Amino acid sequence: MTPPKLLEGLSRVAGDYDAVLCDVWGVVHNGREAFAGAVEALQQFRRTRGPVVLITNAPVPMERVTRLFPKLGVAMDCFDDVVTSGDATRNELKRVAPGPVYRIGLGEDMSVYAGIDLQFSEDPTVAKVICCTSLREYPNGQPEPYREELRRLVAHGLPMICANPDVQFRQGDRLIWSAGALAAIYEQEGGKVVRPGKPDEPIYRLAIERVAAIAGRSVAPSRMLGIGDGPATDMVGAMRQGIDALFIGGGIHGHSMGEGDAFLESAAKVMAVDGAAAKYAMPELRW
Repeated sequence: MTPPKLLEGLSRVAGDYDAVLCDVWGVVHNGREAFAGAVEALQQFRRTRGPVVLITNAPVPMERVTRLFPKLGVAMDCFDDVVTSGDATRNELKRVAPGPVYRIGLGEDMSVYAGIDLQFSEDPTVAKVICCTSLREYPNGQPEPYREELRRLVAHGLPMICANPDVQFRQGDRLIWSAGALAAIYEQEGGKVVRPGKPDEPIYRLAIERVAAIAGRSVAPSRMLGIGDGPATDMVGAMRQGIDALFIGGGIHGHSMGEGDAFLESAAKVMAVDGAAAKYAMPELRW
């Protein structure tokens, strides 16, 4: 695959695009504080070019995502809308209602089910589908202890809806295991997984619809720029949709990135592991 081009600032290519689809965690903030340069870059793109839609694998409705922004220092004028994996998951859950649903995740993830006519069961002989929003232990949960439970669920033929396809995410200087790690084990054991979030189509369909509504017209994927730090999610998702991608190296893979001339080489290697590529790369998003 062609290695990415080093981008000094978003302003250098902003004129080539009419909309941005931007990841949140690892690009806009790290779970503790906002990245001021990224916030400014998105503000400037909105002022000079067009809509910015944040697209995140958070397994919750958008209100849960934006509620944290003021505390983290994310300015509310750096985006036009937010599309979450939780939103896309809700669409999938409506299709399988009333279930019953076998839940795996934190109690605080219950908002993803709110207002949907669902039943729940911890009995795999009764449940019709699994919904995995996160590990049950935050922030110290490990995926491997779930293998036996997941193996039993596979034996009952239950499909899994994975509300957050991210395998890990960075919080401050820590890497936290996420629902995508359990989905990977489920597939290893022979189970079927549906991923409404990145890199799959449902979340992009919602995001592209939101861009059109904000712009008042359809915007071709070739006129959109996808920004993110996840090769297997953000980069692969953009590639599948025909959207140019900008890889941010300082996010989840920041510990693997080289400096100076070595940055692009390390970025290409990290993306190659997941069969991903990007047109551009930057250590961190800035205007």
